[in-house]
Amino acid sequence: MTDQPPARYLALTERARREAPTAPAANIKAVEYTINCLPDDDLDSHLFEIRVQYRGAGRYAVIRNGSCLGIDGTWDQGIKEYDRGQKWLDNHRFDLYTALCLAQEQAPLVTVNGHTVTDALAMRAQRAARDA
Repeated sequence: MTDQPPARYLALTERARREAPTAPAANIKAVEYTINCLPDDDLDSHLFEIRVQYRGAGRYAVIRNGSCLGIDGTWDQGIKEYDRGQKWLDNHRFDLYTALCLAQEQAPLVTVNGHTVTDALAMRAQRAARDA
């Protein structure tokens, strides 16, 4: 057994080094944000999260469980814009600030299997007290 990387990896690394001086600078863009009222380490945290995702042209979608938030505060089934038209896009795509604000407004309202955020936090406190 050898500690050497595979030849293919070495070849790719060498190619990247040769081409790096002529390549444009890499772009970095935050494309997804997670908004949640539960702590990150809560075992049910992922169930209560809302995501803000970049969808191009400076616009973001607010999504949760396959639904997309509209400007009127209602959730529309489906997150893809296919066959929905410009009006639908205009009602379901936002600048980053607006998308984050809408997600923050909705986060305390999330309900999972009949349990509200308040219920989930109470269950977390009960587990912590039991485990203490």
